[in-house]
Amino acid sequence: MKIYKNCIFDLYGTLVDIHTDEGQSLVWEKLALFYGYYGAHYSPLELKGAYERMSRQDAASHAVEGMVERNIGHEAFPEIQIEKVFAGLFRMKGVEADPELSVLAGQFFRVLSTEYVRLYDGAAGLLKNLRGRGRKVILLSNAQRIFTEYEMKALGIWDLFDKIFISSDYGVKKPDIRFYKKMMEVCRIAPEESIMVGNDGICDIHGAKAAGLSTLYLRSNLSPKEDIPDADWVVDPLDMGTVQCILLEGTSD
Repeated sequence: MKIYKNCIFDLYGTLVDIHTDEGQSLVWEKLALFYGYYGAHYSPLELKGAYERMSRQDAASHAVEGMVERNIGHEAFPEIQIEKVFAGLFRMKGVEADPELSVLAGQFFRVLSTEYVRLYDGAAGLLKNLRGRGRKVILLSNAQRIFTEYEMKALGIWDLFDKIFISSDYGVKKPDIRFYKKMMEVCRIAPEESIMVGNDGICDIHGAKAAGLSTLYLRSNLSPKEDIPDADWVVDPLDMGTVQCILLEGTSD
C-alpha cells in the first residue's frame, strides 16, 4: 500500500466535463458584432478565418526545434496566450485594444462556444476530502487562464487547490516534461511521493511517468480514443469514489 502526499490533477475530462463548439455560425456572427462595436468590422466568415490563421501562426511562432506530434513523443509542446490572438484581431482592423478588452473578447467567445461546463459527480468532494486528510492538491492543466480561472471560480473549485498551474502562464504544456518539473520545483515536492491523475494517456500519464511521478488514469467521456495506458492505477469508467480510495488508502477496493 502506497500513500501519496501530493495529488496532481488534470482539469478538463478529469474533474470538469465541458463541451464547446467553435464551428457554430452563430458564434462568429455574434463575435463579429462584438468586434464591430469597437470599430473592428468583420464578416463572420472573415473573422473565423482570421482567428484560425492567427492561432496557427502564434502556435508556430512558439514552437521549438524537435516538436513532435501527440502520438509520437512528449517533448517540446509549446503554449500560446489566446488573449494575444484576440488583440491581434482588433489590430488587423486598425484598432488598438487594451488588455482588458482583449480578454473580454476572448471570454465572450468562450461563452458563445460553450454548450456546457460542469463538475463530474463527486469531484469537489474528492478535492475537499484530500485536503482534509492532509494531502497537497495541485492542478496541472493545459488551458488558457482567461477561460479556466473564471470557469473554475464559477464551479466553486478555484480555492480547493494548494497550487494551480495553467499552461498559458508558462508557454509550455503537457506532456512536455518541463511543465511537470516546473510544478515540482515550485511546490517543492518529491516525485516518489506524488501522483498525477488524468484522463489522457499521453499528456497526463506518459508525461508524468517521464517526470518520475506515479500515475492514475481515468477513462472519461473526454478521454482520447486510445488504448489503456501503462498507468499505476486505472479507473475505467471514471468514478470519484474509487479515485478517493486509491489516493487516500492506496487501494481501489
